Amino acid sequence: MAYAALSSLAQTTHRILNHDQYLISHDEKQQITLLCEKVIFLREALHKFPMQASSLEARIRRSANQAEDMIEHFMYDQIRDQYSSTTNNPHHLHHDLEKAMKKINSISREAVNFTAEDSAALGDSTTVRASSSMQLAGGVTVGLDEDLLKIADSLTGGSSSCQIIPIVGMAGIGKTTLAQKVYNHPLITETFKIRAWVTVSQDHKPQNIFSDLLACFKEGGIERHGQSNESMDEKVHKILKGRKYLIVLDDMWSRNAWDVARNAFPEDCNGSRIVITTRLVDLASYSSSSHLHQMHFMDEDQSWNLLKQKVYCPPDREAIGMEIARKCGGLPLAIVLVAGMLSTETIEFSWYQLVEKLGSSLELEKIISLSYTNLPHHLRSCFLYMAAFPEDYEIRVSKLIKLWIAEGFVEPRAGRSLEDGAIEYLEDLVKRSLVLVKKRKSDGKIKSCGLHDMVREICRRRAKKENIQHRLSIAHPDLILLARTYGSTLRSVICFRLITASSLDNALRVFRLLRVLDVVDDYNEHPLPAQVFDLFHLRYLAFACPNEIPAAISRLRNLRTLIICPRNRFGRYSEDVVYLPLEIWTMPLLTHLVSFYSPLLDPEGVASPLNRLLELSVGRRFVCTKEITEIIPNVRKLGITYFGSKLRENYQLQNLVFLHHLEKLKLVMKKGCVIPRKIWPVFPESLRKLTLNGWRFPWKYMETIGYLPNLQVLKLRNGACRGRTWETKEDQFPSLEFLEIHKSNLKKWVTEESHFPRLKQLVLYYCSRLSKIPNDIGDIPTLELIQVDDVNKSLVQCVKRIQEEQRDNGNYALEVHCTHRLGSNSMAANMSGEKVIKTLKKINAIKAINVGMATMWDSQTVEKLNAVKNILMAGRGGQGGQGS
Repeated sequence: MAYAALSSLAQTTHRILNHDQYLISHDEKQQITLLCEKVIFLREALHKFPMQASSLEARIRRSANQAEDMIEHFMYDQIRDQYSSTTNNPHHLHHDLEKAMKKINSISREAVNFTAEDSAALGDSTTVRASSSMQLAGGVTVGLDEDLLKIADSLTGGSSSCQIIPIVGMAGIGKTTLAQKVYNHPLITETFKIRAWVTVSQDHKPQNIFSDLLACFKEGGIERHGQSNESMDEKVHKILKGRKYLIVLDDMWSRNAWDVARNAFPEDCNGSRIVITTRLVDLASYSSSSHLHQMHFMDEDQSWNLLKQKVYCPPDREAIGMEIARKCGGLPLAIVLVAGMLSTETIEFSWYQLVEKLGSSLELEKIISLSYTNLPHHLRSCFLYMAAFPEDYEIRVSKLIKLWIAEGFVEPRAGRSLEDGAIEYLEDLVKRSLVLVKKRKSDGKIKSCGLHDMVREICRRRAKKENIQHRLSIAHPDLILLARTYGSTLRSVICFRLITASSLDNALRVFRLLRVLDVVDDYNEHPLPAQVFDLFHLRYLAFACPNEIPAAISRLRNLRTLIICPRNRFGRYSEDVVYLPLEIWTMPLLTHLVSFYSPLLDPEGVASPLNRLLELSVGRRFVCTKEITEIIPNVRKLGITYFGSKLRENYQLQNLVFLHHLEKLKLVMKKGCVIPRKIWPVFPESLRKLTLNGWRFPWKYMETIGYLPNLQVLKLRNGACRGRTWETKEDQFPSLEFLEIHKSNLKKWVTEESHFPRLKQLVLYYCSRLSKIPNDIGDIPTLELIQVDDVNKSLVQCVKRIQEEQRDNGNYALEVHCTHRLGSNSMAANMSGEKVIKTLKKINAIKAINVGMATMWDSQTVEKLNAVKNILMAGRGGQGGQGS
């Protein structure tokens, strides 16, 4: 967090130095410049000498935060005075800067003493543990039987060449336990006469790895005396040369450690194997591209069986024991630690207390802390920030990266946007097994993510320990209490539940330095208080607006993300029209504008384009004039919604072709009608992802789309195209990897494998008239998956035949997945009345959840929930009662 505080301060000093709107004297400008130089120096010291600088981190964080608060208060007061008719006291920055510089200089003098020699000397104190001290953990194999068989099969079968088998997963998930079970299995000990196990710490020393390997060989009675001038890696190589061996390198942390160690292992074709356990996905992939073994969480039955193996559970405590096992979240280490606590307790009620206190395991915290301290400094605040979201919350990546950027966590880098940088940060955290991927997009990128419950709890305590609650986002329902506790130091407020208009009004009088304000909630429909428009430092604003949006919003000159959601609950399409003010076009830093179903006014007379605008999502009457495309020249993501029953004018969608940087486009037509050819859209060649919903274009229109050279994802939903036959041609869809056809009356599809040369996934949902697809589709060399639903039985049989034919020809890469749709009341008929009521309650609860804050529910999602609800009600004669 010290690094994040310095980075944020650096951005703030840059803003005040490079904008003429702040009245600062020549001396003050020099002071700020010197402060900026010290900040850059300290940030480099943290990066280069993390161990030595650790003793200074708390002071650095505190001093940087105080300096930034002081500068931002000064900036706030100056901007407020520009909009106020009252005369305030003159601002004195010089004295405050002197005090800040004294603290920063004191820390800098200590940091100057860090040298590379000090770092090397400190590193020599770390050691590597070898197999001679390896302790096995209790002989538990619950949940690992299938994994054990897979690893054992990889060790004893396959190629005779030396193979590397990485086992990857988060801390505590059982990587080492699995490796130990395999290592000591009778089949393995019989197969490999030479075995060695070395545990590698993150501060690895290659020579220690080799010395520990030689010690293992010596213990096993295998020793070869070489020349006195031979290096240890040469000795290891000579011992293993020509022999069949098994080496386990446990807890590997870096590519460098692997590169150095790998050279000592001969590549004889005698069936030798090397097993690596690691938390890092990229290291696992780097060491082996074909034998990676990913660990998974245990299910509830496996968790319960493991707990019972580790501690005796009396019959009268089975219910609470199962609850304890479930709360461990499928993490084997957590279950073992919990069992250890239960085995020392003799008082019955302690089992019930543990259900409430679960997650306070200090042992597990130490393990997760090891992963945290090994993080690069720029990732630490991003990781801790995620703990502010509610438990089991599915965090949309599109929202998360906007928040990270607003908080100042993402460092600017030449040739890379902040959005791209944030995505790199997230992918790095995922590779380190600290963040879980919940869903992926059709192009394979991460759509949503989250934290394992245990990791989140430890993460929250780590944030508290570092005393950062007064800066980072706090998901707290009582804004008044927040205002009293943290005052003006709080940088963000994200609401996950109902708040009152009065509490928001009063709190915003205190939160003068707020950067993030997200008050989107299904029930928060009150207008924004006037105080919002005084929050000059605000960078992210999301709210549900029931009436007009005032022109005063343009006073938020630092705003990057503006999200305006419809006021109606559950995300249904609002019939209200809330115009965005013309002043929207004058906000220079606006990067993301998401305004559900609100039309934009014609930007006539706008002085300069919004060059930073990357995302625009609006609805109703969006006229894509040539002037509009000139104002948003760099937009990369565009979403537009129209209502077809009122479509009477030319929306000039042919001008989309002038958006030369557009990559993602979603065009939705509600209440669709046949669209005249003269207003068909024309797309730019830069387009990579296109979603058409409800437009009822003729299938022949696909010829135009097929020639887009960079199009990778095409989704045709809710009758996007009309007609019974789609005939594709040669040289179309050269880059298409994902194709979805949803709710279509298509009856005949005429195509060949060469028409989709790079297709990887084909999705056909609710295509009731399409009884078959051409066999040629199965011959597409890149095709990996065909997904269908059981609405059309003939289509299901057809794709399964295609899969069988491919397997007969030796192609086992093609997978076929069939999704079951609800088509009868059989589900409700087989459920008890109590379960129906519980399920209905869950449906209502789900519908009340604000999904992702920045993205509201579409009509299709609502229809699905209502369909399930109606089936349950019908199957039980409407007995849902109050629970429905």
